[in-house]
Amino acid sequence: MSNRILLISEVAIMAALGVILGFVKLGGPWAFGGSVSLEMVPIFIMAFRRGVAGGVLTGLMIGLLQLLFSPYLYFPLQIVLDYPLAFLLVGLAGLVRPKSKDAFGKRVTLIIVGTFIGSLLRLVSHVISGVAFFASSAPEGTSAFVYSITYNSTYIVPTFILTVILVIMLSKTAPKLIHGE
Repeated sequence: MSNRILLISEVAIMAALGVILGFVKLGGPWAFGGSVSLEMVPIFIMAFRRGVAGGVLTGLMIGLLQLLFSPYLYFPLQIVLDYPLAFLLVGLAGLVRPKSKDAFGKRVTLIIVGTFIGSLLRLVSHVISGVAFFASSAPEGTSAFVYSITYNSTYIVPTFILTVILVIMLSKTAPKLIHGE
């Protein structure tokens, strides 16, 4: 099987898994969307397994599929920021790609850094959306930025913590899944 077909197949499988994991809410959904779930795990798996291309493609697919299955739609640009772009950015975790031959401590460090980068970039996309489109929801006297970062952090931070723990566990117990080597 060619590398391209294998990549497309893996992206499709992981995107489907991400959508399924997105239906399992550990908290939320919040008033304007967002919830604690494990939908980013497949994106990080592909980012660490296949690099930026695999992570970005998987994130884009999950973002588009989330838009179809469980959208919170308010404004056209908000849709782009909260769905395809937010999840696509998670795939940039592939910039920090651990290898199975790395010592476990180094793999853990790279997984934490990569997962932090992807989660932070997703948070930035949601915060921009919140500032631009949901500023009127901020309590009186609270800036749109503070409101948006606080609101979005309530689910992105716990999601980051759960995701990083799970990906580290998978790296230890199923290194070929994470590292693809």
